[in-house]
This record gives sequence, structure tokens and C-alpha cells, in this order.
Amino acid sequence: MLEQLSGASVLPLVEVDTHSEELRDERGFIGDRANRRAFDAVLQDWRDRVKLIVEEDPLGTKPGRQSKKKLDRAHKKGGALTAGIMHTAIEEFAAELATVTLRFLETEQWRGTERIVVGGGLSSSRVGEVIIGRASVLVKAEGKPVLMAPIRNHPDEAALIGATQLAPSWMLRGSDALLAVDIGGSNIRAGLVELRLDVEPDLSLSSVRKLGLWRYADEKVRPTREEAIDRIISMLTGLVELAKEEGLRLAPIIGVACPGAIAEDGTILRGGQNLPGNWEEPGWNLGAALSKGIPSIEGHETLVIIHNDAVVQGLSEAPFMRDIDRWGVLTIGTGLGNARFSNRPLPSGGAEQAA
Repeated sequence: MLEQLSGASVLPLVEVDTHSEELRDERGFIGDRANRRAFDAVLQDWRDRVKLIVEEDPLGTKPGRQSKKKLDRAHKKGGALTAGIMHTAIEEFAAELATVTLRFLETEQWRGTERIVVGGGLSSSRVGEVIIGRASVLVKAEGKPVLMAPIRNHPDEAALIGATQLAPSWMLRGSDALLAVDIGGSNIRAGLVELRLDVEPDLSLSSVRKLGLWRYADEKVRPTREEAIDRIISMLTGLVELAKEEGLRLAPIIGVACPGAIAEDGTILRGGQNLPGNWEEPGWNLGAALSKGIPSIEGHETLVIIHNDAVVQGLSEAPFMRDIDRWGVLTIGTGLGNARFSNRPLPSGGAEQAA
């Protein structure tokens, strides 16, 4: 049934073998050692150690999280001590990422994984690329023939592009673009995604035509759930108007990436604790809230399809993974998102006929 496409394990190009695994050891959740907060803590620790000796922080006076641009600048153009701090932090965090990756690969659900793409904001920086590359080397050194690489699309856009893979391709036929939303623990993005189905039926040429970003974590007063929904609807309404102005035919679908476990009816079962307000409230439905705000698109009833954010970010890579059988995604963000996929065989008609 179309209203039960959210959270599906069988998608047009892949089966979702598992996602949102919360592996533990004696130190707690292992994913907590390989998220963005963990990298910030490692870097700050080495800054503090050096400052105790030289009475100066080579990375400046501002403690805590540094922007990706500043990290890359320090890594590439910093003096010897600054570069030393950066390399030490990179090495330590890469070792943690490798250890966490190996734990995933040891599980039944991740066994046989051939390739892992790594997303999240840090992956778009040079520092992030080096971390991923070093972790890949360490994983291979343990006898695992797994290639780890940064996700190919910019992390701000990957989940929006991945949303095109949530619906059967026949539902997109005749459309030029799709509305997509990426809900995160700090930001909410809405995008107008151009499909280019007439050129590549597998959606490999999909791209974000227009992106809207709301950094709600920067608001002086944390927004309520209702305020967040109203803002999303406002962003999407603007994109609908833009599509009309530019002559783009919209598919009557809104694809949504959201943290947590998503039920087939679009409710959030767990994992929404970092979102503004209670998104796991019994009886509240994210899909229903969005479709109420935008009840129709191009004269058709709006269908909202929701899936876990790591899954959707990983789906942006699905057209490029046809040369292997099993692959996964890790996202370095507020948490460590994770998902493992198995490719589905294409029907004789090719990607354009995938169910």
C-alpha cells in the first residue's frame, strides 16, 4: 500500500538489511566514540595538553568546535605545532572510527560488506577525507577487504538526493523534480531535487536545484515541534512556487530523512530525542503533519515517504554501487548513523522498471 512506504526494508534498488544499530561495549555505545562530538573532544584534549606546556593554543583562543574551513586551514597551512596537533587528533579519531567500523563488520547484519561510504558534515572537509582514508587503511590492516570513502555528494545535499530512491520509479515517471526534507539534530534542510529521469533512469544524475537551510539549534529559544513543522511547510511551499516559476513538474511526493526508527505509517518509534519537541509522542505522525500542510501537489494527493536519515543519505550512493552486492553507510554527525544494504537485482527492463 502506498501509505505504508515509510521505513520500508525493500526499496527500488536495495534491501535495507539493518540500520540504527546501537552496539555497546564496556564503555557504552560504541558509536559515541566516532561522532562529531567525539572528534571535537579529541582535538580539544590535544589543544589543552599543548597549551599546558607552551601556554598558547596554536588553534586560537576559541575552545570547542571549529569550523570545517578552519580545520582544513590549520591542517594545510598551520605551523609545525598546529599541524602536529591536527595530525595527532586525526590519527586518534581515525583509530576510533576504524575500531567502531570493525565492530559493525563483525555483526551478522554487516557480514560480507564490500564497501562503506562515510557521510555527515565532517566528510566534506579535507580533514574528514584524511580521517576516512586512515580509518580505511586500519580496517584493511585487520584483514577486512573493505573500501571506505567519503560520500560523493555534499553532506548538505546527500539525503535530499537519496530521497529520490524511496519511491518506485513509476511514481516519478513524467516528473521533473521532487520535494525532499532532511531533518537533523541541529539543522533542517528542504530541497527541490531535479530528477533527470529522461537522461538516467537510475536517478544517478539527480541534483539539488534549490536548497533551504534552517539552523534551528542557533535559535535563542529552542523551537517547538509545531514551530518546526510550520517552518518545514513554509520552506516546501516556497519550493513548490519555485518549481512552478521554472516550469518543473513536481512528483506528488515528499521524501523525508529523519533520525530514528520509522514505522511504515510514518510515525517515529524511537531515536528522535535530539529533535525539537517530542516527535515520538504516541498518536503523532510526521507524515500526516506534513501532508496536512501540503495536501496536494500538481493536483494529486501528497504522499509523504519517511525513512531513517542514515538510510536516505546512503541511498544517494545506490546507483553507483551496482558493481558489488553488499555495502553500508556511516554518518558522522550528532550521532553515528549507520545502515547496511544489499543490492536488489534489476528487472529485465533495467532501473526504470525497478519496483
